[in-house]
Amino acid sequence: MDLTTYITADLKVLSLTDKLSSAKALFLACSFSHLPVVKDSQLIGLIAKNDFQDIELNEDLIEKHLDLIQHFSTLNTNVWINLIKLFATNRTNILPVIDDKQRYLGYYELNDILQRFLETPFLNEGGYLIIVEKNILEYSFSEISQIVEANNAKILGAFITKRVGDTVQITLKISDHDISNTLQSFRRYNYHVIAGNIEDQYFEQLKERSEYLQKYLNI
Repeated sequence: MDLTTYITADLKVLSLTDKLSSAKALFLACSFSHLPVVKDSQLIGLIAKNDFQDIELNEDLIEKHLDLIQHFSTLNTNVWINLIKLFATNRTNILPVIDDKQRYLGYYELNDILQRFLETPFLNEGGYLIIVEKNILEYSFSEISQIVEANNAKILGAFITKRVGDTVQITLKISDHDISNTLQSFRRYNYHVIAGNIEDQYFEQLKERSEYLQKYLNI
C-alpha cells in the first residue's frame, strides 16, 4: 500500500526564529494539534497547541522554548499500521514525514490514514473472522494460508492479536465459504479455535471504534 500520495506539503511550517505569536496565529488558522518546526529543510521537531495556551510572552522566539519541542515523525517508507500507532501514541492528528536524511517532506493527516484503513478489504469485503491459538514455535503463516486455501477460501487479513507466554492468538479475516470445514481443518492441525464465524457486527464495531479514534485524536 503506497501512502506517499497522502503526503501533504501545503502547511506553513515554523522556524526556531519565529515568535510565539506566529505559532499561535498559525494554530488558530488550522485544526492541527501540532505544528512542525523546520530548519534548513531539516525537521527539528513539533510544538503542541496545548503547550502554548498559558504562555503570554508572545514576543519570545521558539528557540527560547526548546523544552516544548516534541520529537516524533515517520519515514516516507513506513506502512499504514505503524502510522496509526504513531498517531495514537503521540496523541496527534498530524505526523511529519521525513526521508532517511531527516529532511522534512510534508505530513500525514490522521483523517486520511484512518480513511485508508477503513477502505481496506479487511473491513469492507464480506467474509468471516476467526481467532486461532497455538504455541509460538509451532504455528506458521504459510501453514495457516495452506489450511485456508485448501478449503477454497482466501485470507483477506491476518495478524497476531495476543501473546501470553509461549502462546499466540492470530486473528484472520477469511473470504466467504463453508467456514465449518475450515474450522475443523484448523483443529486437525492442532490450532485451538478461540472464536469462529464471527458475524459482520464485529466489523461494524471495529469501524465505529476506528471512527471514534479519529474523533478522539482530532483535537
